Amino acid sequence: MAGLVPAIRVLRIEKTRDQAVPADIYLNVAVGGVLTGLVYGLMALGLSVIFGVVRVVNFAHGEMMTLAMYIAITLFTAFHLDPLVMLVPIASVMFVFGYVVQVRLINPFITRPDYMQFLLLVAVGIIIVNGLLIAFGPDVKSVQVSYAFDSFQVGPLIIDATKLYAAIAAIVVSAALFAFFRYTRHGTAIRACADNYTGALVVGLDVKQFYALTFGLGAACVGAAGVMLLLIVDVTPALGPAYTLLAFVIVITGGLGSMPGALLGGVLIGLTEAMAGLLFTPSAKSMFAFAILVLVLLLRPEGIMGKRAA
Repeated sequence: MAGLVPAIRVLRIEKTRDQAVPADIYLNVAVGGVLTGLVYGLMALGLSVIFGVVRVVNFAHGEMMTLAMYIAITLFTAFHLDPLVMLVPIASVMFVFGYVVQVRLINPFITRPDYMQFLLLVAVGIIIVNGLLIAFGPDVKSVQVSYAFDSFQVGPLIIDATKLYAAIAAIVVSAALFAFFRYTRHGTAIRACADNYTGALVVGLDVKQFYALTFGLGAACVGAAGVMLLLIVDVTPALGPAYTLLAFVIVITGGLGSMPGALLGGVLIGLTEAMAGLLFTPSAKSMFAFAILVLVLLLRPEGIMGKRAA
């Protein structure tokens, strides 16, 4: 009998290997990854906008997103308000927060060395993380909305409702941001400040004021992404640095300072993480995301949609 046990185990392993994973599974996982990637793209879009205009790397980006997530959790717990319903109010709060941070903290550092800006924003991130730890503790928090387990079936596809709603909201917010920069006077002025700082000063633009507006818009983007991501993942105060790093990976992959590149990079990383979790193990997702980054840097250092240096 003892000799039969290893043989039975071998037969079971061979049988498992022979059973091919249905193609529908790959398709469903890929769609889920793309939907999550759109939210990632919106998160990275805020970072890309800030760097593209202000030329400041926001090392507190993920921490600001975590702050927005905790605001949504607080409102859901106290008043049972759906995070998607509170998306615009929370994004507005984060806009004001970002605007104030730029005016009061970052503007005085604009002409100082880059490492001082780096230290300043790292300090802001640390303050946010520790403030959330004091207020909410280290335990995992989440929201349970009424549609948490709903799904839609389209042929062989089974689409998770929360991911679909979050992705649609991400597309709407991204489209609104693109329209703002393309069709409004303030958007045109911000692009002028980004293209030619000295020229903007010469024609009388209040560059620091537009910098504050831009940082506020970036904070609003990451706040909106945080509200949507709350439907997909649980949150702890320590989550912020990991998403700051993920935002950097996405932005560098798509092209630093490129808004379409941030969205494309988010979709690519989301798809890569989803397929890596299916084909290998969920713990390998980050490894494959960084592998994509290394590959892009080797083949196209300026990013997929970045502009080559003249």
